[in-house]
Amino acid sequence: MNLMTAFHKRIFLGLGHMNVTSPPAPRDCRKVSDVFSRIGDRWSMQVILVLNNQKQRFNEIKKGVNGISQQMLARTLKLLERDGLIERFVLDASPPKVSYELTTLGLSLAEQVMALASWSLLNFETLSQNRERYDKTHEN
Repeated sequence: MNLMTAFHKRIFLGLGHMNVTSPPAPRDCRKVSDVFSRIGDRWSMQVILVLNNQKQRFNEIKKGVNGISQQMLARTLKLLERDGLIERFVLDASPPKVSYELTTLGLSLAEQVMALASWSLLNFETLSQNRERYDKTHEN
């Protein structure tokens, strides 16, 4: 069974799954594409991993996401908040203290992101070797 066939038979949604006996309709593919474009950018999954099971302040998140600028982190947090994946908390203090935490929806996504991160670490060497082998045989 190829990957797409397996994908068509089982689509993971949050903590559960549903069986699908036929391929997703084109409108469903557009929905999947929309979600993938939102969470599959350079920073969103890293922010989700940093926030997994812990409320953190802006600078703590920034330290945990290597290379992200302050502006890009602010933009990413706003988009994740808009999608309902994180919640922003403002403590009434002077100056105000702001922290972020994954919502229930965000935690369900974090579980999937953690699985993908584990797969990435497990297969990193194989992927690197495959790239090297491909590059050697496909030099211009």
